[in-house]
Amino acid sequence: MQNDNFELKTLNPHRYDALDQSLIALLRNDGRAPVSELAKQLKVSRATVQSRIDKLITTGAILGFTIRAHEGLEQDTVRAMMMIEVIGRSTSQVIQQLRGIPELVKLHTTNGKWDLVAEINTSNLVEFDRVLRIVREIEGIIASETSILLTTI
Repeated sequence: MQNDNFELKTLNPHRYDALDQSLIALLRNDGRAPVSELAKQLKVSRATVQSRIDKLITTGAILGFTIRAHEGLEQDTVRAMMMIEVIGRSTSQVIQQLRGIPELVKLHTTNGKWDLVAEINTSNLVEFDRVLRIVREIEGIIASETSILLTTI
């Protein structure tokens, strides 16, 4: 999804209703939930759930399905949050380049001093250092601040 103004790929993004939002919430909790179970929880037919999932994927509301691993399995992972300041109107170009870095698992726009916040996951400190270097060398980034996440409480 390479849309510069960050809108969904639909002509009318405001048509997502309470059922769509409930379905997305259930899929966030368990992306592998069977359609029949989702239908039961939402009190609608399987066909309705399947068509809604198809629509959400087609319009870009759902970008993909993934897993959440238990933190104990990822003890050696280096996780961090990087705040990024972008110069002028180069945000779209910076975002395109950041999207090409697989270790940046999430990218958020924000307000205030920082323009973007990136969530970083790497397998070790050497890889973490490499990612920081790559990000800091992107044209248009004028400042960054990174905090390593230690313990989730």
